[in-house]
Amino acid sequence: MNVVALCSGGVEKVVANELRKLEFPVLDARFGRVRFRADLAGLYRALMSLRAADRVLLEVGRFSAPDFDALFEGTSAIEWEAFIPKAMGLRVVKVRVNHSRLQAETTVQAMTHKAAAARLCAVYKLSRLPDTIKSAELRVYIEKDEASLLLDLSGEALFKRGYRREGGAAPLRETTAAALLLLAGWRRKFPLCDPFCGSGTLAIEAALYAWDMAPGLGRAFALSDLGIADPETERMVREELAAKVNFSRTMRIFGSDADAELVRIARANAQRAYTLALGKEVPGEPSPLPWLPDFHVLAMEAAHAPTADAGFIITNPPYGKRLGDRADSERTYQEMEVLSRTFPGWKIGVISNHAGFESFFGRKADSCRELTNGALQSYFFVYE
Repeated sequence: MNVVALCSGGVEKVVANELRKLEFPVLDARFGRVRFRADLAGLYRALMSLRAADRVLLEVGRFSAPDFDALFEGTSAIEWEAFIPKAMGLRVVKVRVNHSRLQAETTVQAMTHKAAAARLCAVYKLSRLPDTIKSAELRVYIEKDEASLLLDLSGEALFKRGYRREGGAAPLRETTAAALLLLAGWRRKFPLCDPFCGSGTLAIEAALYAWDMAPGLGRAFALSDLGIADPETERMVREELAAKVNFSRTMRIFGSDADAELVRIARANAQRAYTLALGKEVPGEPSPLPWLPDFHVLAMEAAHAPTADAGFIITNPPYGKRLGDRADSERTYQEMEVLSRTFPGWKIGVISNHAGFESFFGRKADSCRELTNGALQSYFFVYE
């Protein structure tokens, strides 16, 4: 089966590398999308294991669509009944058209739904598709007159791991945090510090990586409601991935923030991540455990390196666009210069929506990658 992993712009190579390490054949990569091959067990494994992908979609059809007749016929030819049960509805949730003769996205949306619904109604002998809470979600991409119809397997976006029930004012997406760790080249043998930890997302994603925990292990997926689902295959994949979780590894992951309430939230989120990895509830209030990230109430300028002479700082300082005044953010960037002195020999990675971050930090980055963080165009500055 051909499958597509959606991701933030600028993260395609990270997702492609993840797929290769999971032994999936990668077919191609375009902006925000990576295509690969997988069997049914591979679908479950990709959904649970990918760290930087936002969604996993099944390519149920791919055909030439230079006009609406071809779009209707190509859509009608797909065996929708193999994927969508009789009691389930269908929604076309997104259409993207690029460099194609078909231009009207709303008409493409309506035509695609009409063709799929006509076939399902004919097969199931219905006058119309059921209007139910559970509906399969379809995305349509048409590029250079070639249509690709993609059925969502994720349900809720993959950044919703399940551990973050509380967040700060502008939390970093879990998938973006994981992508930053992989882009920076962090490995669990190195200490990691986030001096603007907020609700703890970067530190927790690092912990999941250090535990070798598949980030989607504790959640459900839309795939389980489709006609191709197989509970036994899902169970086997979950057990296989759960068996790999290892809390015995040495882990030096630190997070700090000047806001005591955010530190409380970070600790609670980390405890929930541990609970998901463990597969059962842990009674009592969150308490420090040797295999959890170590969070402290501490101003950025007071943060300091542990004994290690090499490590990583990866952080998401406050954005002026979403938190307070932009001038406040620029002052923060200037103050962050102290990290170069208090963490000598450490690699520093900073995500910011401010293209001029380097001028305020006082150093030109060794590399800068543009990427999207939710709806924000952002930059990941890395200092070797």
